[in-house]
Amino acid sequence: MKKNKIIFWLATGIIILWEGIMPLATMLFAPGYVNAGTKPLGYPDYFAYTLIICKVLGIFAISYSKTPAKLREWAYAGLTFNLIFAFISHACVDKNIWFMLLPLVVLGVLAVSYVYRDKISAA
Repeated sequence: MKKNKIIFWLATGIIILWEGIMPLATMLFAPGYVNAGTKPLGYPDYFAYTLIICKVLGIFAISYSKTPAKLREWAYAGLTFNLIFAFISHACVDKNIWFMLLPLVVLGVLAVSYVYRDKISAA
């Protein structure tokens, strides 16, 4: 049980940093770089801000212990869709293998968080 919690919080901590804190910090402290990842892919400027807000809300839903299970499931789904579509966008537009792999790596970490959240809940 303790091992499962450690693995869950390590994976979730990485997701919190990568998908929540870093984009939010960019939005607050370096607004000129907010759309650095979405602009080259052809997305409008407002898309980056909307994406950051949705990511932060999803991270909060995943990490807050009193979040209802159904809302937490939707948060995991939303972040999963975000990462899948990030991969697809990079594959179709810039075809840079490193930009394509990064969302898949983060998706793998998100999957670990999801699996171990279920293990903790079942115990």
